Amino acid sequence: MSSGGERLETVLITGASSGIGRELAKCFAVSPCRLILVARKRGALELLAEELHKAHRTQSEVLPADLAHPDVAMRIFRHLETHGTKVDVLVNNAGFGANGSFAELPVERQMEMLQVNISTLTHLSRLMLPGMIKRGRGGILNVASTAACQGGPGMAVYYASKAYVLSFSEAIAEELAGTGVVVTVLCPGATATNFFEAANASMSNFFRRNAMSAEAVARIGYDAFRDGKFVVVAGTKNKLMSFAVHLVPRAVARKVAKYLNQAGLAKQH
Repeated sequence: MSSGGERLETVLITGASSGIGRELAKCFAVSPCRLILVARKRGALELLAEELHKAHRTQSEVLPADLAHPDVAMRIFRHLETHGTKVDVLVNNAGFGANGSFAELPVERQMEMLQVNISTLTHLSRLMLPGMIKRGRGGILNVASTAACQGGPGMAVYYASKAYVLSFSEAIAEELAGTGVVVTVLCPGATATNFFEAANASMSNFFRRNAMSAEAVARIGYDAFRDGKFVVVAGTKNKLMSFAVHLVPRAVARKVAKYLNQAGLAKQH
């Protein structure tokens, strides 16, 4: 996906300071591009920018931002407009979960989750897409989860938020057919990142045995985006499990998810 002319492709990545987002930044940096790295931790972003410059001579702009704030997408967009920056590729990677009963988890934390996982992702996409369509190139890579395929007792809001990301991504991908703009949604399963710690849970033995590296997940997502694929599930085991969810009664799938989520919470306590 070339930006054309002499201007380097500009890629904005949210949640770039660690995990899958960090590895996606490394994937994009291999090709000539300019990166805009977004996350809360300035220090981690600056270290990544330095690493990418040393390895690939990649120019990166570090943009610390808390995506849980309702106005953050517009502030990012206005900052880019002020500097004449046109985003060719938007990578909506930022997101988090919370393990526990919906009725017991702090409501503020769950509203922040919806803001990061859904609202900011949607807002950034809406702000960036018109320019991409006008230029006839570019795209969006959204990071969902295999959790999007079912209800998730014990992580109800997280599972529901990822179902939104999957549905939203598929819909706009179809709307944009023929425009030159690509939308890909990446659905990882268990991945060796700090996700479980942030969700106040430990990775259960089942997830630990089947966890993929963030590097492998990012490479699958990057390649799928470059190939113009709509939906990609990372890893053969995750593909099989995602397919199996549709073969069993939804009640069974819910109970399995509940068991696995409760196992992770029990290990934490």
